[in-house]
Amino acid sequence: MSDPILIAENLQKSYGRKRVLNGGGFTASAGELVGIVGENGSGKSTLLKLLAGILKSDGGRIIRNQTMGYCPQDAVLYEYLTAHEHFQLFGAAYGLSNIDIDRRSDELLEFFAFKRDRHRTVHQLSGGTRQKLNLSLALLHDPTLLLLDEPYAGFDWETYQHFLAYTEQAKSNGKCIVMVSHLVFERHRFDAIFHVREGVIHEEKI
Repeated sequence: MSDPILIAENLQKSYGRKRVLNGGGFTASAGELVGIVGENGSGKSTLLKLLAGILKSDGGRIIRNQTMGYCPQDAVLYEYLTAHEHFQLFGAAYGLSNIDIDRRSDELLEFFAFKRDRHRTVHQLSGGTRQKLNLSLALLHDPTLLLLDEPYAGFDWETYQHFLAYTEQAKSNGKCIVMVSHLVFERHRFDAIFHVREGVIHEEKI
């Protein structure tokens, strides 16, 4: 087994008096698809935000050994910028050259089949296309570690199939994908599944 790309140990997080996470953890390595499941409000999105560094834990340890891409459940998009302008903005933040931004955005627009929306502003896009853009922005810099929160919410069946194809391709290229969902379909695609239950992260048998 390759060295872990992500290590999470004994994670603790509270909001005021409410304890959301209270122990447990996992490791994830190159070429793995890891699922994190749980009931609504169980703390799985909080867990992903801790892993991404969006939130600070109250205890425990997180180690990330590679470049990271984070796709939040609620898209962080600007209503009056086009998809193309989003790629330029996020690409600059990632430190990509204009050539690399154009190359990667072309690949992602093609792969997720929304090239015709390149020059449409976000407020003109459907919910499913917004989610395609949200996911594509997380993938723009070709990170090794992908943290995805309900990434296919709003996808139609065809786009969902494109997404599954992308995860298989990413795994074969040595990427590590950690995906949060309230439901996990096609469990055989996952290398490990962890359940957040009563604030504790448990591994499930697949």
